[in-house]
Amino acid sequence: MWCKSLRGLALGAALMGVGTAAQAAETQTLLSTDHTVVGEKLVYPAGPAKVTAVIVTLAPGEATAWHTHGVPEVGYILDGEVTVDYGDKGTRVYRAGDAVMEAIDVAHKGTNTGTTPVRILVVYMGVEGKPTSIPAEDPKGK
Repeated sequence: MWCKSLRGLALGAALMGVGTAAQAAETQTLLSTDHTVVGEKLVYPAGPAKVTAVIVTLAPGEATAWHTHGVPEVGYILDGEVTVDYGDKGTRVYRAGDAVMEAIDVAHKGTNTGTTPVRILVVYMGVEGKPTSIPAEDPKGK
């Protein structure tokens, strides 16, 4: 008898949505776009999809090499500050909490211009066999 009452109570609570997964989670949109930070239209590469997520860490003063991306990439700054040089497209500073749809075919280089390590969550939306980063020449010829 006691078990039936408990089952009935649980069923009633479930139907009312009390303490269930039916409750909506709070969400915050970090980025919603159809183009990159330098204005390139987003186009997904053809082929078998492969998503790769990494955390990039740069010490103060440390920089990446000049590079492009063969696939769309979203970056989210977890900690610190990074200044990205996009050649003739200018420079931009990103700080903790910023999200960016990174340039794809425009060469760029990121430098930690802060005083603490910068940590960036990077998610590449690629395809099997296609590199996520491609070495590039310094567009300024340096």
